[in-house]
Amino acid sequence: MCSPIIEKYGASPANIQWTVVRGDTAILRVDFLDDDEVTIFDTSTWTYTSSAYDSSGGVLDNLTVTSGAGYAEIKVEGTTTANWGTKYVSVVAELPFDLQVVITDEGTNTRWTPVVGTICVLGNVSPAGRL
Repeated sequence: MCSPIIEKYGASPANIQWTVVRGDTAILRVDFLDDDEVTIFDTSTWTYTSSAYDSSGGVLDNLTVTSGAGYAEIKVEGTTTANWGTKYVSVVAELPFDLQVVITDEGTNTRWTPVVGTICVLGNVSPAGRL
């Protein structure tokens, strides 16, 4: 369960394992860089969406995405992760997720999914989920 996955870049989306603790707020930052891995892409015309899915492929939760120059941050609040999994074991859920982008260029919209992956949800330590 929740084994690391090799990342693939280029035409294929990056496949990422994002580990969060149930009940915690978590942020995943995705940087968009040129081949030199230093120069940032101009992402000013990009619009982002991100979702976590249940085992049947239905949208479980829409995740918050904020963006800046050359990056996007996916954020999930602790009030949301508190509902992911109900057991008291080390891994309580595995949820597919993605980051989708709509790139607007000269009136044309291009949809791209640069990131897919799995959210590995670890059980919180305290039964009440509070310190």
